[in-house]
Order: sequence, then C-alpha cells, then structure tokens
Amino acid sequence: MRKEESHIVSSFDDELTRLNNIISQMGGLAESQLISAIRAISKRDSELAEQVIVSDLRIDKLEQEVQDFAVRVLALRQPMADDLRQVVTALKLSNDLERIGDLAKNIAKRAQVLNQMAPIRPVQVIPNMARLAQEIIKDVLDAYIENDAEKAQRVWARDQEVDDMYNSLFRELLTYMMEDPRNITASTHLLFIAKNIERIGDHATNIAETIYYRIKGEDLPVDGRPKNDAANFAVIEPNEAGE
Repeated sequence: MRKEESHIVSSFDDELTRLNNIISQMGGLAESQLISAIRAISKRDSELAEQVIVSDLRIDKLEQEVQDFAVRVLALRQPMADDLRQVVTALKLSNDLERIGDLAKNIAKRAQVLNQMAPIRPVQVIPNMARLAQEIIKDVLDAYIENDAEKAQRVWARDQEVDDMYNSLFRELLTYMMEDPRNITASTHLLFIAKNIERIGDHATNIAETIYYRIKGEDLPVDGRPKNDAANFAVIEPNEAGE
C-alpha cells in the first residue's frame, strides 16, 4: 500500500473511531439519565428530576454532532460495504439513544408531578422495571463496543422481560384504581412512566438489531415473538417524548 493510501485509510479509521466514541458517550448519558429519573421518583427528589430534564439537551447536541459528522464522512469518503454499515449504524444508534433520553426526560417530568402527591404502593415496582431496562441498555452498548453480535442477540431477547413486567404492573395499577378512585391520578402517572420504560426497552432492541446487522451484514433472525403487550392500548401519549 502506498503512503498516500495508507494515510487515507488511517484517517478514515480515525473518523470511525470518533463516531464510535460519540455513540458511547451518548449511551452513557442516556443510561445515566434513566437512572437519575427513576431515583427522582423513589427518593421523591424534584430537584434531581429537573436536572434530568435540563441535561437532556446534552444528548440532543451529541445526536446532532453524529448526524453532521456522519453526513460529512458519507459525502467525502463515500464508504462501501462494512465501512458504510458502520456509518449508517452510528446514525441509527444516535436516533435511538436520543429517543431514550427523551423518554427519561418525560419520566422526570412525571416524577415532579408525582412528588406532589401522597406516595402509593405500586410505585415500588417502577425501580425494578427501570433497573432491567438499564441493564439492557448497558449490555447492548457493550455489544456495540465489543462488536459482539451474539451479545446483541441475547439483549434483543431480553426485551420480553420488560414487556412482561409492564403488563404485570398495568394489571396491578388497574386493580389499585378500581379499589379506590382517589388513586387514579397517581396511578395514571405511574402507567405513563412504566410505558416510557417499556419504550426504552424497545429502543434498546432496535439498537441490538442494528448492531447485529452491522457485524453480520444480515438481519437478526426473528422468531416471530409478539410484543405480548395486551395493555398497550390503554396508555397513549401525544408523542414519544410526552410533549
């Protein structure tokens, strides 16, 4: 390989590394946002919830940085095959991570409202559900960093656990509201929070599928597993960010 060609390849590798680093930074922030939003609920800490809401702007800026940088790489380098998949993967992952940040922000907004009300028993289930979603986010980001298709596939399969927890909580909250109508307002906020966590799991699943495709060059084998979310019809927000 000539010196000029070697320099071009090295420069492109540096650009891909920079894209990967930004994605890793976004992932770490999204994971941290979810942890803080749930802590704001369990600790009834409205100040922490406000920090989550304000900090979402950092994830938005990083997504824009990925978009701008990836477009420049596509225009100047015109990558092919595996290199092209790496750039497209970064674009897709940045979108899913930005959505996870939005959902964490929405959880924080509802935490501020819940903190003004008397605590209700089912709120204790939310941290367990969020902990599972956070583990899935961490594992799928590890799969991305380690270039591990098998780990991405295992993460994809775990989304069903989040769905099952959501359905169980839905039934519990429905019973709780029927027992005492005074619980309806707080329970409804918890339902929205649980739905946001379930959606975070969905985005982690999207990320797993994207990673698998980047590594294997083919779609992740799907076994036809249904969402199994019979309660899905009951919780509808204006848009994913709840705005």
